[in-house]
Amino acid sequence: MRIAIVRERAAGETRVAATPETVAKLIGLGGVVVIEAGAGEAARFPDADYKAAGAEIVAGAEAALKGADIVLAVRRPDAALVKGVAKGALVIGMLDPYGHEGEIAALAVAGVTAVAMEFMPRITRAQVMDVLSSQANLAGYQGVIDAAANFDRAFPMMMTAAGTVRPAKAFIMGAGVAGLQAIATAKRLGAVVSANDVRPAAKEQVESLGGKFIAVEDDEFRQAETAGGYAKEMSEAYKQKQAELTASHIAKQDVVITTALIPGRPAPKLISKAMVESMAPGSVIVDLAAERGGNCELTQPGKVVTHAGVTIVGHTNVAGRVASSASQLYARNLLAFVETLVDKKEKRLAVDWEDELVKATVLTRDGAVVHANIASAAAAAKPAATPAAAKQAPAAKAPARKSAAGKPAGSKPAGSKPAGKKPAAKGTK
Repeated sequence: MRIAIVRERAAGETRVAATPETVAKLIGLGGVVVIEAGAGEAARFPDADYKAAGAEIVAGAEAALKGADIVLAVRRPDAALVKGVAKGALVIGMLDPYGHEGEIAALAVAGVTAVAMEFMPRITRAQVMDVLSSQANLAGYQGVIDAAANFDRAFPMMMTAAGTVRPAKAFIMGAGVAGLQAIATAKRLGAVVSANDVRPAAKEQVESLGGKFIAVEDDEFRQAETAGGYAKEMSEAYKQKQAELTASHIAKQDVVITTALIPGRPAPKLISKAMVESMAPGSVIVDLAAERGGNCELTQPGKVVTHAGVTIVGHTNVAGRVASSASQLYARNLLAFVETLVDKKEKRLAVDWEDELVKATVLTRDGAVVHANIASAAAAAKPAATPAAAKQAPAAKAPARKSAAGKPAGSKPAGSKPAGKKPAAKGTK
């Protein structure tokens, strides 16, 4: 069982899919772990540490991937990169399939079994495999750190002989995993924290962390959550009332952190140019949805800009800004999943294709796109298939399942979501 980890090729990606800790455990499962030289450098994991854990270090991705049965990745690798792996090899990572169906189809044609960790169902046994939550948690933390770094005043109240410094006012838009961590971090730094979310259940969560909940709490709001814990689409009338309340609240804030992010869709616009201009000079907006265009009308993805004296932070891959910690958590998520794919007695790969975790996450198999949520879009975007792949195309249909496919990154609802639906926007990352 050959397990390969290569250096991430995506621009700005600093994380790595395995750490020396998880390498040792993968070897304990019977794996031969092969790592491309330098794969962990950006996350502060040198080759020497991997070698000490028992990994084989090789020069170049081609050598690492040759004959691999499992490829662990952070981002979706190009189909051309994995052409040397074993037939049917598992390529496991955050594959970001929505909006990239053509790339998923290319992986199918390449003959690999692509597994999207974002589609892991939110059930008890899979909590330790929830990559969205592990990465969103760190993004929420880092968002507050970025806010503090760009805010030219102190966060906590300070009582000194020279007088009192008032605490910063921080408003967190969205109370998913990222938002709740941002609330907790801002509180620890001494800010006066408020937050909003369209899910009624979020009110108690916000208040339990010491934040003040900001929302129009009418009958529509009280019914704004699905049985699976996801946000419903609100009426235009409610959106208008909430927007008015939000606008008046933002004008009084020193720091605003937005977290509404939906996989595969443009981020919803929550902060207008007028709202930015209503804030006092020196205020800071941190947009954790910048990678999808941003929740703020003036966000420029990948940049920190200033408008009317307000700093707007638009870093992408926010979890990657704390690459070592993010890699540690992500690698443990992957390890926990791989453990379910291995026969521990015989120390060999033994995938149970009927396991609900496998059904929920497998996108391609045997040359075809088999995930119901992706197959139809992939068919339209599919590159020219090989004859063998074309013959298998009619079988490209996923079995019924109870996964949370297409769930918003960073949310943590109870239960699972029916397949084939994407949730409405809510405070997540």
